[in-house]
Amino acid sequence: MELPELCAIAEEEVAMIATVLPEGVKEQAAACPVSYENKPRADDGLGDDLLGLFEGASLIDEPDPNALPLIRIFVANLWEYTERDEQDFRDEVGTTYLHELGHYLGWDEDEVTERGLE
Repeated sequence: MELPELCAIAEEEVAMIATVLPEGVKEQAAACPVSYENKPRADDGLGDDLLGLFEGASLIDEPDPNALPLIRIFVANLWEYTERDEQDFRDEVGTTYLHELGHYLGWDEDEVTERGLE
């Protein structure tokens, strides 16, 4: 599957998840943009197999106009991780999005794991 199709599927999954979030979380999630990318850029200094990443200030951090929140979803890595199975890809996009959304909400790795979003 090509990058535009993977991005479209990922966007569709995130949009579907957004409709079923609790009302307070739904509003907060809408304020955090999501970027659908192939893989991390070499100059990012990130692992080349990363599935997703939250960047910027979380909701519990002091607001910083230089650290705007962003969830990055790496669709090519997710596609490879799920062994090119479309349903598994959809499921893993959802899990990855919720994991990164948890970081935006201010949850650390342990809190994300406790909520089953690992």
